Amino acid sequence: MSDEFTQSHHPIVSRDEWERQRADLLKEEKELTKQRDRLTAKIRSQLPWVKIDKEYTFETRDGKKTLAELFDGRSQLVVYHLMLAPGWGQACESCSFWADHFTGLHYHLPHRDVTFKTISRAPLAEIEKYRQRMEWKHEMVSSYGSDFNYDFPPATKVVNAKEEEWPAITIFYREGDRVYETYHTEGRGIEVLNSTYGILDVVPKGRDEKELPWPMAWVRRHDEYEK
Repeated sequence: MSDEFTQSHHPIVSRDEWERQRADLLKEEKELTKQRDRLTAKIRSQLPWVKIDKEYTFETRDGKKTLAELFDGRSQLVVYHLMLAPGWGQACESCSFWADHFTGLHYHLPHRDVTFKTISRAPLAEIEKYRQRMEWKHEMVSSYGSDFNYDFPPATKVVNAKEEEWPAITIFYREGDRVYETYHTEGRGIEVLNSTYGILDVVPKGRDEKELPWPMAWVRRHDEYEK
């Protein structure tokens, strides 16, 4: 970090003064955490559900499956809508950035009755080729030939545009063969899955994206960064 950055952005104080100011900010951080807890409690207890009556078929490494079968016997399913359309050959850079953070989910979420998968429109063979290139461990599923990626996420209804590819998270709950949509988020709501941004938010330069043509212009697929 250059002296110019230090001098232009931050005064240098004693340890005692730093701890006093840090304590003040910590109070705000704790209140933000409590607000987040209250909001997520509302999401779980107050947001109504939608019963999924339409049938969808997916291509998986274990053969064709219905939406209910994607739960792998569990009651909760988290889907990340990964932007990888037929013929693309590779997912978009931003979705690939997000997916780099998913590997650990398939170790831990199953122990809390949760299944996690990404779903894309490309045929399974194209998805698997890219997954192997990226060395990802999470399961990637194809909705090729079904309406799933046109019906979910419903972002297209919000922006009044027919987008075939849209990054988002949709959560489903299963009771027997009955499946319900319980939650959906997009935009910055999907940052809950991205620990890189969580870390960048607390380092001195933050995300450092203000001078870029768009916020994520710096992102590359992880095998495309300059060494």
